[in-house]
Amino acid sequence: MSDPAFEAITKARNQASSGNPTGAANTLEAYLATDPHNTKPRLVLAEIAIRDLQDVSYGLMQLDVILDLDPVNTDAMKAKVSVLARDKRNNKETDELFKRLVELCPSGDLYNEYARFLRNQITDFRRAGEFYEKAIATDPSNYVYHQNYAVLLLNDLKDYRKAKAELELLMEIKPADPKIRSNYDKLMRTKFDKDGNLKRSWKDKLRHRYPTYREVSNAYLCLRSS
Repeated sequence: MSDPAFEAITKARNQASSGNPTGAANTLEAYLATDPHNTKPRLVLAEIAIRDLQDVSYGLMQLDVILDLDPVNTDAMKAKVSVLARDKRNNKETDELFKRLVELCPSGDLYNEYARFLRNQITDFRRAGEFYEKAIATDPSNYVYHQNYAVLLLNDLKDYRKAKAELELLMEIKPADPKIRSNYDKLMRTKFDKDGNLKRSWKDKLRHRYPTYREVSNAYLCLRSS
């Protein structure tokens, strides 16, 4: 027994892959005129509009129609979040979509993508760290998850102890990676002493010498004026 929706999707994908995305869109639009509530061909139409026709607004409109018909359609939500995340002006809506997605279909890759968004677009480093840790928990040997987390720890959270542990784990996963080894050697040289203890920053040294906030502030002002 034939499936008209499947046939329309197959024809449209063949048209798009052979360099005729306009024909592919026309094929799907013609089918949807007869079956407007079918979300599968509408999702393919959205993908072709965004990817092949570069018509983002039309593609997003199709995704919104799908989400009106099926508010928990995670495929449509993922497609929409991947587009919205490109522009910081969409940060609030993108963040809300990610929150719904990680509840509806949690996975390591989704946690990782959300963490990247939180770090790069919202600069919420603490939450980014939480979701990198969630991603790693799903796949402890995933090199990409550990690498992304290590970069966050080194450059943003400045948590050098955790960064050291992540880099050591990365060297176990890929012992021949010279970049990881170089980053590890630099971290140990600049942030740890010869005994492997974390060096104290000048602020920590001031706090140790002058325990109260006022004493630290006064000492810092004296240093700046000297």
